[in-house]
Amino acid sequence: MVADPVLLQAVADLFPNGISRYAVGGLLVGLGTVVIYVGTGIPAGASTFLESTLSYASDQSRFQQYVASRDWRLVFTVGIVLGGLAFAATFQSGLVTSSLYEPGTTGRLYEVAGVTLWTTDVQPWRLFGGGILVGIGTRIGKGCTSGHGVCGVGSASKTSLVGVATFLAVAIGTAQVVAALGVSP
Repeated sequence: MVADPVLLQAVADLFPNGISRYAVGGLLVGLGTVVIYVGTGIPAGASTFLESTLSYASDQSRFQQYVASRDWRLVFTVGIVLGGLAFAATFQSGLVTSSLYEPGTTGRLYEVAGVTLWTTDVQPWRLFGGGILVGIGTRIGKGCTSGHGVCGVGSASKTSLVGVATFLAVAIGTAQVVAALGVSP
């Protein structure tokens, strides 16, 4: 098989630090998705966490549709948070090293009880505003990027394919506008 050197260089330019970290991450996300689907019969996605959690406290029918699946959704979300904390306490702090992890260039490192942690330079109001917009978007889009992008596309859902194309187009467009305006954290 003869490969086009221009195409190979274009791919290399897209992944200047190599593709292995993305491949490992993708395999782990895919494995987690399969485990959840095989174990529950429900596609994984994080956007229904709030509603399923509210089903513990509210009798409204809107929240009660999640009663059967709320326990695993709670464990799923706690696992996301604990995974982030485990990453921060091991790789980000320098306790564990790997060629798959390269420290970021934004934010600050600080120490708490002998553990090095990282904090972002992004202003809190921007994080809060972004969270609100993401929440609204997941309601309008009937799901989040993890649900549509991993499970929906994987099952060839037309709704998810359109949703992911829309997410990407809006994200790329927004990034270009923000960069052109010179906005930084």
